[in-house]
Amino acid sequence: MFGASDLLRSINGPTEADKPMIIELAVAAMEELFRMAQMGEPLWLPSLDGTTTELSEDEYIRSFPRGIGPKPAGFKCEASRETAVVIMNHISLVEILMDVNQWSTVFSGIVSRAMTLEVLSTGVAGNYNGAFQVMTAEFQVPSPLVPTRESYFVRYCKQHADGTWAVVDVSLDNLRPSPVVRCRRRPSGCLIQEMPNGYSKVTWVEHVEVDDRGVHNIYKQLVNSGLAFGAKRWVATLDRQCERLASAMATNIPTGEVGVITSQEGRKSMLKLAERMVISFCAGVSASTAHTWTTLSGSGADDVRVMTRKSVDDPGRPPGIVLSAATSFWLPVPPKRVFDFLRDENSRSEWDILSNGGVVQEMAHIANGQDTGNCVSLLRVNSANSSQSNMLILQESCTDSTASFVIYAPVDVVAMNMVLNGGDPDYVALLPSGFAILPDGTTAHGGVIGEVGSGGSLLTVAFQILVDSVPTAKLSLGSVATVNNLIACTVDRIKAAVSCENA
Repeated sequence: MFGASDLLRSINGPTEADKPMIIELAVAAMEELFRMAQMGEPLWLPSLDGTTTELSEDEYIRSFPRGIGPKPAGFKCEASRETAVVIMNHISLVEILMDVNQWSTVFSGIVSRAMTLEVLSTGVAGNYNGAFQVMTAEFQVPSPLVPTRESYFVRYCKQHADGTWAVVDVSLDNLRPSPVVRCRRRPSGCLIQEMPNGYSKVTWVEHVEVDDRGVHNIYKQLVNSGLAFGAKRWVATLDRQCERLASAMATNIPTGEVGVITSQEGRKSMLKLAERMVISFCAGVSASTAHTWTTLSGSGADDVRVMTRKSVDDPGRPPGIVLSAATSFWLPVPPKRVFDFLRDENSRSEWDILSNGGVVQEMAHIANGQDTGNCVSLLRVNSANSSQSNMLILQESCTDSTASFVIYAPVDVVAMNMVLNGGDPDYVALLPSGFAILPDGTTAHGGVIGEVGSGGSLLTVAFQILVDSVPTAKLSLGSVATVNNLIACTVDRIKAAVSCENA
């Protein structure tokens, strides 16, 4: 699922000679993480508005003189720290962080690709205490206007004497064959403390040095605020995903409400299918090195970017040529309002050109979080044209304080019935389209989405359309123009609808 680019593939695991040095670096990083997570002033200073803390770079260099060497010229330091209590036990959290497949699934909005190159130690029998692994990952913002950040690092997990678990990453760029390093991870990671009733207290530290000159102007403020790649985004994502997992396990679903899926197997299958849809959407929307976007003419930020891919022998995707198109733009409306407008089936006909003005009805839904915006739903489009009546839309909407998504895909009625009866969701062909809604980073309070009337939104609109069901066919200019036109019209409709609500 996570297709590694040639760059990721060209990186081999470390040589035998390098291993003792890697372990020494990781052990020092673990000590640094502990101090970074626990120290207050003068290392961490309150921000001007008092809502967050900021790292004093001078104090950092004084406190941690060794580390991975001085900051490269032209790089910027991004450091942040965030604490939260999440609904998951510490053992499961450690497992999510140490198993690359679980990690990249839970954080699919931030991690576009990841792989473990080599496990240097699996840790003590039965748990990850003392485990070391060399990894490579690509971090993203869901927009083609923000370059992804590739990182080659060692991850080390340790349980401390007081019972606290910690997982730390530190870059191994000096061992790396590639001369182009745009992002270095200084010791970053999290401390996990066990709490009563299966909860955990997580303290997250993100500390990177990055060349961010490729970030488009409209995203600069968001990236600088730390909401794009910083600790707050990781913790908000983790918190939301823990709620999602808890609701997937729930057995006490109230019956009687129309459309609520109560069968445990049906819920599990539908959530698994929706999860795959979200991962596929997120992996296909960023400016990853794994795929090349072609820019169609447009006006600066409003450019539409397109790419094609051939889909062959993948049971989870329809066969043929798939055209992806995406664009990102700013809206003078708070993210919450944009999110509520896009996820509501009653306003869908205002922007969804492909539903042809048909009435959209919610047939079924699964709530998966405290916020009513976090849910998976099955929609039916009752189009005036009766030949399309066998089409359903699977939609997942999710929101937290740093990002919101509305992601959907047309699904076949027969396949969906199978899933609702607990069938294997991996064989349902999906082509997800949808929206990523981010704060623009201008609010005084760090751009929390829940605050009404705060800041504007950065909206990414992305479509995937099967333009030919024969994988060997040539892409026609006509189909590119059609998709370009589809995006342009959708964007215009959304702008008109939310700005008139705003008036």
